[in-house]
Amino acid sequence: MLQTCGKIFVAGHAGMVGSAIVRRLESLGHTDILTASRAELDLLDLSAVQKFFRVNRPEQIYIAAARVGGISANNTRPADFIWDNLVIETNLIKAAHDNDVQQLLFLGSSCIYPKFAEQPIREDSLLTGTLEPTNEPYAIAKIAGIKLCESFNRQFGRDYRSVMPTNLYGPGDNFHAEYAHVIPALLRRFHEATETNAKSVTIWGSGKPRREFLHVDDMAAASVHVMELYPEDYWSAASPMMSHINVGSGRDCTISELAQLVAEVTGFGGSIEFDSSKPDGTPRKLLDVSRLQALGWSTGISLSDGLKDAYAWFLDHQVDFRGR
Repeated sequence: MLQTCGKIFVAGHAGMVGSAIVRRLESLGHTDILTASRAELDLLDLSAVQKFFRVNRPEQIYIAAARVGGISANNTRPADFIWDNLVIETNLIKAAHDNDVQQLLFLGSSCIYPKFAEQPIREDSLLTGTLEPTNEPYAIAKIAGIKLCESFNRQFGRDYRSVMPTNLYGPGDNFHAEYAHVIPALLRRFHEATETNAKSVTIWGSGKPRREFLHVDDMAAASVHVMELYPEDYWSAASPMMSHINVGSGRDCTISELAQLVAEVTGFGGSIEFDSSKPDGTPRKLLDVSRLQALGWSTGISLSDGLKDAYAWFLDHQVDFRGR
């Protein structure tokens, strides 16, 4: 059972996930969608966020704003990742409460779970073990976001929900040569190898880790679905002390298998090599999505089709990534 509302603020609307949420809301007929560029609203400035909420009076808030990046970015800029994300989410959640916004959806990440969590990973695995060291600062910030939502729910009766997506990709992704996540990084690398007729492509790690991937349009559809559920439906699948819901496809593949798919999509005909001296990260990360399925949503875009869509977007926008 779904509910509707008035004015909706999507924080981070220019990013991959935020822009997908805006597209999804528009496709469902929502017309009163609030957005703000960085020049218009500095999410690191609490007073500015408070003023924005007082003036615009949103009734729903999607927190899709975050500093994100791959293993390299997390390794080299840990302070940026923990501080920026803590401040952004704290400002938005506090300002939402202070301005009597009852409905909020916080978007986290599957990296919140322990490195060696039992697979597939259930929501109650949170805080049961040590995190993957390469992205621990980012993960801690996201865990804090979940706990902020839960705390405002318990103390003030808010309806602040959280969704934890698996690895996302698709239109609007970051294809930066150094700081991209695995799928955009591979798409760009294989594309450039195809253009230069390279004989091989070398990939970080052994190729053995297993990963689950979700197209960003599926993530947006799941996010809106979860936000618009009536409280009695949502909280029947969650609890005040375990309020977050996993969002994923329920299927994974090895990095080696992913590389083969990317090679096919980009037309690369050379060999694929693996540099085992580089870190693999978490051995496997597959989410248990049974809670989300019980709430009436499941993925609709296959990995193969999603990669084709992401590559088509890259080809249309690759001039934006020249020199980066």
